[in-house]
Amino acid sequence: MITLYGSGPNFGLPDASPFVTKAETLLRMSKLPFKKALMSFSKAPKGKIPYIEDDGQLLGDSTLIRWHLEKKYGIDFDQGLSAEQLAISWAFEKMAEDNLYWASVYFRWMIEDNFRKGPVNFFKGVPAPVRPVVVSMIRRRLRKTLNGQGIGRHSEDEITAIGIRSIDAMAAYLGDKTFFMGREPAGIDATMFAFAVSAICPLFESDLQRAAASHDNLRRYVGRMTARFYPELSEIAGCQAAA
Repeated sequence: MITLYGSGPNFGLPDASPFVTKAETLLRMSKLPFKKALMSFSKAPKGKIPYIEDDGQLLGDSTLIRWHLEKKYGIDFDQGLSAEQLAISWAFEKMAEDNLYWASVYFRWMIEDNFRKGPVNFFKGVPAPVRPVVVSMIRRRLRKTLNGQGIGRHSEDEITAIGIRSIDAMAAYLGDKTFFMGREPAGIDATMFAFAVSAICPLFESDLQRAAASHDNLRRYVGRMTARFYPELSEIAGCQAAA
């Protein structure tokens, strides 16, 4: 059986990391049996989550996990999609993963109120005497990462504007379609769902969150994905499951 490693459910989300949620949704779409376990960064093959263990093989990165499932198990997450649709899917996925994600990280980790409501809880297992030092060190490292990626070089208003452009693009392309590419879910929906629920999550207050939550079609989409692939849940990130 495949084991998916992540940080676990948190903040009203299937996992605190949208990349883990993407991988979990792909596994649920595949209908392959799997179980979930808490990660260990020392075990993670790429030093990050998600990663899976499949027949003794450790594999990291949500996109590489998808390719592994497709190759080993003969799964076609994009059955029936045209070359144009595949190109659009890839572009939207990279927009979410390499642009919107970093804007969301900024608002979770660099805005003090949001950090105290969310990420600070990741450090509960650190001994109290050294916890402030560890927290400060990790946040400094992350700020450096954000600066290296580029988003951290912008003002808060500029980061908000960049993130909202991605959110608006997602909502505009989804339109009134049931799923991103039509009436049936495709591989792109695992990614769009994961990043939509992450952006909508009401725990982390920001203009970016409010912009995401203001798109009724995105909220309904999250509800449909929840009903389809997380039937044990009545809602995710405050979005009610809908048939």
